Amino acid sequence: MNIDRKTSRQRLFIRGLVLPVFILAIWQLLSQLGWVSEQLFPSPWSIFKDFADLLRSGELLHHLRVSIVRALLGFLIGGLLGLMLGLFVGLFRRAEEYLDPTVQMLRTVPLLAITPLFILWFGFGELSKVLLIGMGAFFPLYVNTFLGVRTVDSKLFDVAKVLEFSRYSLIRKLVLPSALPQVLLGLRLSLSTAWLCLVVAELMGADQGVGYLIQDARSFMRTGVVFVGIFIFAAVGKLTDSMVRLLERKLLGWRDSYKG
Repeated sequence: MNIDRKTSRQRLFIRGLVLPVFILAIWQLLSQLGWVSEQLFPSPWSIFKDFADLLRSGELLHHLRVSIVRALLGFLIGGLLGLMLGLFVGLFRRAEEYLDPTVQMLRTVPLLAITPLFILWFGFGELSKVLLIGMGAFFPLYVNTFLGVRTVDSKLFDVAKVLEFSRYSLIRKLVLPSALPQVLLGLRLSLSTAWLCLVVAELMGADQGVGYLIQDARSFMRTGVVFVGIFIFAAVGKLTDSMVRLLERKLLGWRDSYKG
């Protein structure tokens, strides 16, 4: 059984690589034939050499570490607040009436419109960047946690009353397990949004981080380094998403859902 699972995962991994490898091969071929501008679209091999140079110098790891710390701090602040407020508003209708309209209104405001205010209020330091990331991470977890609580079968709450569950037991044994699929979906969206907000925060003003690396490379027309930064953002974003999907398979293995 374990061997079959390992083989299946390997097949999925290989199938997922087919399209990126095909695109890179065509890109490399067009570059060698001179059909694309080396200045605007450096070849994959040239980008790989820039990646290796940045890796050897330690510059890439330094900027990546700074970006990951920023994203994690912002996600922890915004994600935890979104989870707790989503549970609170989902459990209490009066809280929904008072709080949810305001949260939904704020959710529709573009983050790019708020960024100048964050810079005015908190400056160009780490605080403004972390809070901006936290705000982006807040809403997906809030919305999905709220929806997860509200999709719990109401009959289960009646059973919990009969069994005289405390509020803590109700949340731990009933609400969270039932709402877990929606919460994990919110977690995936929250992580991806935090990573996107990190890009915005670092491009708007930073002296270190992957976003700063891209901005600095653009100023000096180092297009290969710009592509390295873009690929790093894509790779780390995919890695975090895959980790949450693995968590979903572990925690939601009991579901007999359609696999396509």
